[in-house]
Amino acid sequence: MNQTFQNLDYEKQNRIINAALQEFAENGFEKASTNRIVKTAKIGKGMLFYYFQNKEELFYYLINYSLNLANTKLLEQVDKKEPDFIERLKQIAQSKTEFHLNHPNVLNFLGNLFLTGTLEIPVHFKKRYQEMMNSRISLLYEGIDTNLFRKDIDTEKAFKLIKWSIDGYQNELIAHLKNQNLTMINYDTYWEEFYELLDILKTLYYKKEEEQE
Repeated sequence: MNQTFQNLDYEKQNRIINAALQEFAENGFEKASTNRIVKTAKIGKGMLFYYFQNKEELFYYLINYSLNLANTKLLEQVDKKEPDFIERLKQIAQSKTEFHLNHPNVLNFLGNLFLTGTLEIPVHFKKRYQEMMNSRISLLYEGIDTNLFRKDIDTEKAFKLIKWSIDGYQNELIAHLKNQNLTMINYDTYWEEFYELLDILKTLYYKKEEEQE
């Protein structure tokens, strides 16, 4: 990659990255069109190949960019010391929702790239992706205080039901806010509804406060 790309202003750099992410996510490497990328990014084709020598170099740049961004925005912002499973899931859900809305093409790109298994990519990228997935599992369960849960329910099943509930609300929220002007949205109403959901989940699955002492 030409260093000039790193020196571009944020808006133009972001346009190129998002156009390329979308194209590769939707069409894969072989069918991805650099003509469509430059049209969406609103730049000349010659400029794209000035920044990147070829389509493969652009593709590898996007993998590295997406993995770095996902690690920073999805993993590092969650407090692993939080022992309450629902409270930790709240942090993860907020982080993931904001990530989806601000970087809509990154998770689609990574998911299509690594989960389909149809494209051969360098081993070190596969290793980094697996490490990220392992960190996500650790982020969910490591250090969780299972004593918060009622004694008459299966904790492992409760984990799944709680996660499904929160994932479902999060996916509904993302679908509702998709393509809206995010700078004009007041998120307080959505998060208030989300916190009400969490309170209901705690009532269903956790011991009463006096029983936790």
